[in-house]
Amino acid sequence: MNLFMIGLKEDMKTELANFPKKECILGRVALEHKRMYRVWTEEGELLCEVSGKFSFESASREDFPAVGDWVILSSRKEEGTGTIHAILPRFSKFSRKAAGNTAEEQIVAANVDTVFLVNSLNDDLNVRRIERYLLLAWESGANPVIVLTKTDLCENVASKVAEVEAVALGVPIIPVSAELNEGLDKLKPYLEEGKTVALLGSSGVGKSTLTNSLLGEKKQAVKEIREDDDKGRHTTTHRELVLLPGGAVLIDTPGMRELQLWESQEGLAGAFSDIEELGGSCRFRDCRHTDEPGCAVREAIRSGILTEERLSSYNKLQKELAFIERKADKRAQIEEKKRWKAINKQIKTKKK
Repeated sequence: MNLFMIGLKEDMKTELANFPKKECILGRVALEHKRMYRVWTEEGELLCEVSGKFSFESASREDFPAVGDWVILSSRKEEGTGTIHAILPRFSKFSRKAAGNTAEEQIVAANVDTVFLVNSLNDDLNVRRIERYLLLAWESGANPVIVLTKTDLCENVASKVAEVEAVALGVPIIPVSAELNEGLDKLKPYLEEGKTVALLGSSGVGKSTLTNSLLGEKKQAVKEIREDDDKGRHTTTHRELVLLPGGAVLIDTPGMRELQLWESQEGLAGAFSDIEELGGSCRFRDCRHTDEPGCAVREAIRSGILTEERLSSYNKLQKELAFIERKADKRAQIEEKKRWKAINKQIKTKKK
């Protein structure tokens, strides 16, 4: 496999050359399942696990490989296996809060150039959900593109696009019909050889159909949306790298029924740049945009430039992020204590 075709950059080869353990090779994580990894390498696909040292030095979930990561590994080619020793620095990562009550980061996809935020032009189109996706997309370091699918099932495409444009300032919006093969040519500039694109969206929005159309074959199973509530069923069950005919790498992801935010203050500024810009003109620096005099945001709402719903969504997401950051700080302190306790225990054991 040509690694440059799947996104390898020259500085990554330098990282390998400087790595202390010799006779290692580079690879890209194509699939992760319960701490086992399928990795694409020049020697073919290898089934890998992390080394004992790697596992010991990893303090949290984000320290382990994710789909899209470039890794340094030692290969056992004859067995089709390998051992991962290190992860190369990520230039982008799309993260969300892991399921459950603990504040832990889950990396959905790493080293992504463009994020296709896929939404269906049916009754389930939700601009508030698009705002959440945009927030995490801006934070990820990748460029967001909104793909509105199933134009063949929508009678008022232009008005739906206008709804999305109102919350996706400056973000490309591409309506497509994968079933009729319409609009897909507008995705091609993002799908050049060596580029990586991640598909993100709720269940049933047409990610698998879109993947099949871009592949030119039916790799992913497709399920119809439920007729009673116009919402979709899960089709893709795991994150996986898919090599497209033109050379680009596609990361298809399972539908997310609940997109829990992760630390995304910079993403908030990107997704709500209109409110952030207006806030800079408020009379008071700590204006909360409620009933303060000289509030530029309230004035924009009164004049119809901004909607009350968008400000409400901004405030809600801001509170959610503040809560997550407080929990994450507390968890980080606990994990650090555990880590040093384990290290001290190991030192005492060696001294005996």
